[in-house]
Amino acid sequence: MNLRTVLPLSAIIAATGLAALAVSAGAAPPAPAGDQSFKQRCQMCHALTPGGASGPLAPNLRGVVGRKAGSTAFKTYSPALKGSSIVWNAAKLDAYLAAPGKTVPGTRMVIAVSDPAQRKAIIAYLATQR
Repeated sequence: MNLRTVLPLSAIIAATGLAALAVSAGAAPPAPAGDQSFKQRCQMCHALTPGGASGPLAPNLRGVVGRKAGSTAFKTYSPALKGSSIVWNAAKLDAYLAAPGKTVPGTRMVIAVSDPAQRKAIIAYLATQR
């Protein structure tokens, strides 16, 4: 290789790298993975185990999408959630995760997920857990 070949090639690599950096700097961060978000935000209380064993503080969420709220064998649902007529779908889960106490006044769940992308990822992940 001679200097004429190396110099233009290095200039192209540098320019391409700077262009890629400029594009990625303005781009939105990637959406969080649902399984990671679930582990970070939900798993401390909820389980996803087959067979229905509940988490340490809250019901098992395996099969939650399409299920009536408060309908598992979990013993300490709030009367508000148990008495609700909610059937969990993406929209109801999104509203509940965004503001549990507003969606179901009297619920025992107090932790909200404020980031819409994170809620969407968690809900999509829960939908795969049948």
